[in-house]
Amino acid sequence: MTRLLPTSTAGSLPKPSWLAQPQTLWSPWKLAGDELLAGKRDALKLSLHDQLSAGIDIVSDGEQTRQHFVTTFIEHLGGVDFENRKTVKIRNRYEASVPVVVDDVVRKTSVFVDDAAFLRKQTNQPIKWALPGPMTMIDTLYDARYKSREKLAWEFAKILNQEAKELEAAGVDIIQFDEPAFNVFFEEVNDWGVAALERAMEGLNCETAVHICYGYGIKANTDWKKTLGEEWRQYEEIFPTLQQSTVDIVSLECQNSRVPIDLIELIRGKKVMVGAIDVATQAIETPEDVANTLRKALQFVDADKLYPCTNCGMTPLPQHVANAKLQALSAGADIVRRELF
Repeated sequence: MTRLLPTSTAGSLPKPSWLAQPQTLWSPWKLAGDELLAGKRDALKLSLHDQLSAGIDIVSDGEQTRQHFVTTFIEHLGGVDFENRKTVKIRNRYEASVPVVVDDVVRKTSVFVDDAAFLRKQTNQPIKWALPGPMTMIDTLYDARYKSREKLAWEFAKILNQEAKELEAAGVDIIQFDEPAFNVFFEEVNDWGVAALERAMEGLNCETAVHICYGYGIKANTDWKKTLGEEWRQYEEIFPTLQQSTVDIVSLECQNSRVPIDLIELIRGKKVMVGAIDVATQAIETPEDVANTLRKALQFVDADKLYPCTNCGMTPLPQHVANAKLQALSAGADIVRRELF
């Protein structure tokens, strides 16, 4: 990316009301069959239009093609039973009904490759595509087959690598792996989680990113944040390992969070997607709010490695709020660009 401070989103953007229930996480599709396929493509084009209109540099599908950031991928795999579900606690935070791994997990067909190729045809801008990371995948399942989080993670890493290589061939410039579980299971992250992530990225020539945040602005997450104290230092546990890894970009949360900004120093040398938009509130940042966050980050990351971004996805927000936040992100990045020249 040649543009200084290229902007992007961390993930999801609101879906149109005719596709899914607005402001609702993981809402069921309102369409089916060929109508659903066409509806997803139409929603993708609308999301792309909103990003380009707001001045976003690195665009995505806005996750219009997936219902859930983990299970939509898993739905396409063999060895997973979605009918006889189990209730588990996700990231030690909230209970959810999840599918069960009952046999060897296999990728029967590509999941997002056709959608990524469609997006590639719509724009000449750099595009980013998000996949779930291996550790977050295993935390969103009940494992009745491998009986080992690490073994299952390595199996998912191999499958993700297959998908990632096909996404790259379809024209994706950045493949992002979403790993909110990295903010919870520190010992596992350092023992084998980062290694499994590297396996998912193995052999890729496009840029790779890992997104680690404090989650959507849902009650389970906001309640958890209240227990974390005055400073959120979770990144401190895992950044040294990530700094030594092969991942190109680390995506993290900054705006309106209690993350000490100087923790970015621990990943010095990496490109950093700095979350400068708070997705847990409908209050719209001013461009100066965004610029202030970026200025602070620039103390610990070189300007040519700083990528202004959102804290997390924005599916739960009203469409007009998300669009205004994207515009603020672009305007704030513009302020800092002018200061750097």
